[in-house]
Amino acid sequence: MTTSVIVKTIYNCSLERAFKTPILCDVSKVHTGYGIMPRVTHCSNDEHWGQPGYSKRVYVAKSLTQKGGWASNDKVIERVENCYWKIEVGDFKSWMLGFSKFVGEWKTTELETNTILIEYTYTLHSDIVLLYPLNWLFAKTFWRRYMKRVLHNVKVLASGNEPYIYS
Repeated sequence: MTTSVIVKTIYNCSLERAFKTPILCDVSKVHTGYGIMPRVTHCSNDEHWGQPGYSKRVYVAKSLTQKGGWASNDKVIERVENCYWKIEVGDFKSWMLGFSKFVGEWKTTELETNTILIEYTYTLHSDIVLLYPLNWLFAKTFWRRYMKRVLHNVKVLASGNEPYIYS
């Protein structure tokens, strides 16, 4: 089963900043933790991160649901410059409520100079039929709130001209 969640907002920055910041900035400043979601501490094997087909290992702090350390792999599936990203988060190192992978999409549309529409979509893939109702509820409640926090963090980084650590 797949469950998709879409959140939208407006960023007041350049199209380039709105497009590049969520993927090419320091992910530990984007995924700062929330509730059962641990904060990201760092990444490794990320020499080519940001380019389609390449991946990185993501590490998290200890939390109620994670022992800390290597948590998952992120992979760039598609990159359309100043328009669209598609990434996959998978190979989870701890049980994730029966989810097998998450597919994230980040779409930027310039409405006018320095006014950018962000459409942020996550599709959560689950494999255990008995957990489908819980998976749907998790996606539509908790994950939606988490995505809004991520949008806010990216907005702060984009507006503050946070340097990119990847190209």
